[in-house]
Amino acid sequence: MQEAGRERDRAAAAADLGGVAASVRPTVSLPPAVGLLFPRRCLWLGDHYQLAVATRASILLIVLTRRAKGSQELLCRSMFLLIYLPELETRPNLIAVSESPNDNSLSLHVAFHEMSVSFFFQLQDTAAVSTKPAKRYPLALWIGILGLIMLVAVYIFSLSLKQNGMLFGLMQTNLIEKEREKPCHDPSIPDTEIPYLHYPMPNTYDRKECACTGVRFFAILSMQRSGSGWVETLLNSHPNISSNGEIFSVKERRSNITAITKTLDRLYNLDWYSSAAKNECTAAVGLKWMLNQGLMKHHQEIVEYFNRRGVSAIFLLRRNLLRRYVSILANAHDSAMKQLNGTHKAHVHSKHEAEILAQYKPTIDKKTLITELKRSDKLAADALVNFKNTRHVVLYYEDVVSNRTMLMDVLDFLRLPKRKLFSRHVKIHTKRLCDHIDNWADVTDFLKGTPFESFLNGSRR
Repeated sequence: MQEAGRERDRAAAAADLGGVAASVRPTVSLPPAVGLLFPRRCLWLGDHYQLAVATRASILLIVLTRRAKGSQELLCRSMFLLIYLPELETRPNLIAVSESPNDNSLSLHVAFHEMSVSFFFQLQDTAAVSTKPAKRYPLALWIGILGLIMLVAVYIFSLSLKQNGMLFGLMQTNLIEKEREKPCHDPSIPDTEIPYLHYPMPNTYDRKECACTGVRFFAILSMQRSGSGWVETLLNSHPNISSNGEIFSVKERRSNITAITKTLDRLYNLDWYSSAAKNECTAAVGLKWMLNQGLMKHHQEIVEYFNRRGVSAIFLLRRNLLRRYVSILANAHDSAMKQLNGTHKAHVHSKHEAEILAQYKPTIDKKTLITELKRSDKLAADALVNFKNTRHVVLYYEDVVSNRTMLMDVLDFLRLPKRKLFSRHVKIHTKRLCDHIDNWADVTDFLKGTPFESFLNGSRR
C-alpha cells in the first residue's frame, strides 16, 4: 500500500514538472532564509531530488533542496518565504520543487493544480533572484506577525512554568545564591530555610549588633472575634517577636495593592513603629490581618508577595461560628453603649470587666443567622484555598484554649527558641452558650436539622 502511494506521488510530481522548456519566467523576488522546517514529504524521482509541500494560505512556503558534493543525500537546507507572486491568491494545492543534479544552480519548478501553468527560474548560490515585482506583500507585516506569534508563545510558556511551580523554584534558587554571598550568611542554615530568613536594613535606625540576626516575616490571618488579639499578645510576650496589630484596619493602607505592598515593605524592613518594638534583637516581625481587610480582595497579588518575600502565614480560625457570632453582637453592643465607664473595650484585662460585658445577652435574628454562619464558613474555607501555596500553619482558637502547648508549635514554625508565653487578656464569654443568648430556645429550634446544629452544644465542626 505504501509503495503504491509513493508511485502515485511520483507520477503526480513528474506530471507537474513537465513542460519546463515552455514555462513562463515570472517576476519574483526571494527574501533571505528565515528558518528551517521539515517538509511534509520528500520524494525521490530518478536523478532529481524533489519536495512536495501542501499550502493552506496565500503565503507559499518552499523548502529548497541542495545536494551535498559527492553525496546522494537530500539535505533540506533552508526555508524561504515566496511573498511576491500575485498568482498565490489562487491558493495552489501542491508545490513541487526539484534541483538539477549536474548544475550548481537550482531549478525551481512550481506546479499549480488550479492553474495549468508552470514556472521556471534559475537560482544562483546566493539563493535569491531579484527582478521587478509585479505585486508586493509588505515584508514588515509578516515580520510583525511572526514577532507577535513569538510573544504569545513566550507568554503561554511562562504561564505554564508558573502554574507548575517551576518559575517559583527558579526564583528561590536565585535567592539562595544571593543570600550565600551576603556577609551575614550562616552556612549551617539549610537551603530550604534561606528564602524565609532575612537581614533587613531599616532606613530609620541602625540595627548595630543585631544586623546579623536573621528575621522571619509572618502574618496572622484571622477574622474578628476569633481570638487573634489574645494569640498576638501571647506571641508578643516572646522577647524576639514583634507583631504590630491590625495595620490594615486603616482603609487608606488597603485602598489598592500598591498601598498594601508599600505598607508591607515598610513593616518587614523594620521601619514600622508600634508598642510591639523590643529591646532585644527582633527575630520575627509580623502583623495581624483580618480576612476582610483587603486580604481576600487582592489574594493573588498577596500570595505572590508572600512567596517572593518569604512571608509565613499563621491562620487562626474558630470552629464554633455560633460562639463567634455571639461575640460579634456583644462587641457591637458595647461599642454603642460603652459599658465600662463610658469607654469601649474590645478586650479586657480583669475578671470584673469581663463579667460586666458578659451580662449582655444578644437576641439573635433568625432570618440572618444562617446567612451569617454560611458567609463566615465560606470566607474561612476560601482563605485556606487561596493561600494553600504559601508556607502556612492552621490554628483553631478552641484548640489553643484547651492546649497552650500548640503555641510552641508556632514558635517551631517560626524557627524561634521556645519561651513561656503569657497574656493579660481575660476571656469574656466563659459560660455555656445557652447562657449567652437571650432567645436560646428559638435559636435551638431554628438550627436543628441544619449543618450548624452541632454548634448548639458547643461541639467543634
